[in-house]
Amino acid sequence: MSLRIVVCVKYVPDATGDRHFADDLTLDRDDVDGLLSELDEYAVEQALQIAGDHSGDDAEVTVLTVGPEDAKDALRKALSMGAHKAVHVEDDDLHGTDALGTSLVLAKAIEKTGYDLVICGMASTDGTMGVLPAMLSERLGVPQVTLLSEVSVEGGTVKGRRDGDAATVQLEASLPAVVSVTDQSGEARYPSFKGIMAAKKKPVESLDLEDLDIEAGDVGLEGAWTAVDSATERPARTAGTIVNDEGKGGDELAEFLVSQKFI
Repeated sequence: MSLRIVVCVKYVPDATGDRHFADDLTLDRDDVDGLLSELDEYAVEQALQIAGDHSGDDAEVTVLTVGPEDAKDALRKALSMGAHKAVHVEDDDLHGTDALGTSLVLAKAIEKTGYDLVICGMASTDGTMGVLPAMLSERLGVPQVTLLSEVSVEGGTVKGRRDGDAATVQLEASLPAVVSVTDQSGEARYPSFKGIMAAKKKPVESLDLEDLDIEAGDVGLEGAWTAVDSATERPARTAGTIVNDEGKGGDELAEFLVSQKFI
């Protein structure tokens, strides 16, 4: 019995960098460095752990991303962690694609790749929408088990624990299925030097819209169901207020907090 695990990952702008919008109000990716979304590293980790538990079943982990040429850096990071192969969907007509369009592309790529289990992070660190797993579940026509802090596969069933504010619930679904994991699911491993070197020899398959039988008008800015009407640059950070405590520092601090409506 084989177990085919596909992990959806995203190449996101570095949150520590200065991000700006391009003229078409999409992110100017040439102006900021990118990396594998941190929350997706947890998904890769859980996929590797499940594959390790099923090593006798010929388990295989494929990482999948949709993005520009530089998105291969995110795939290489996942491959260096231990994933077996990667799929990169790249097409100029994908520029400006929203979550709905991205879910279409991912679903088509997942079907083409073949899968038993799809694992996602709880959200991307740039858009932070967290809706993609549900969209994939709908498009693939399989059950979803989301926001898991613990996940395992036993036989033909995926099981997991979801921790809420007031209760913890145990969930399960028959394979094939889509799951998402939270940042409480377990610390992601750090790639070793051996893993980094091995990643250079692992296969990375490239696909475009034609390969997936998707019309350009169904994705990109033209096919997006959402739009950015306007954007304003965040104002530059101003100098802070210094309170010199000469016996009345507490009063001055309280007055400042009141003036800013903090208290």
